[in-house]
Amino acid sequence: MYEIDWTRKALKQLMKLDSRQDRDAVYGAVDGLTAWPDCRNIKALSGHEYSYRLRVGRFRVLFDVHEAVKVIAIQEVRKRDERTY
Repeated sequence: MYEIDWTRKALKQLMKLDSRQDRDAVYGAVDGLTAWPDCRNIKALSGHEYSYRLRVGRFRVLFDVHEAVKVIAIQEVRKRDERTY
């Protein structure tokens, strides 16, 4: 089992989401990352600041995985648009 570590920036972005339903969906999907690497809607990013992205409807969660200490660091929560990544 992996531990989830939210950055301050990611938590602020999560709280700014318009509806509680969206926040709950994102939080629930991120909670599912504890079963890494058996997760859905994950894509490895190449040439990007962060290693992976998780798709949750119209939102994207950008994160890094630290295998040695079994920690998943959530870096950003963003609405999907042409500038997301």
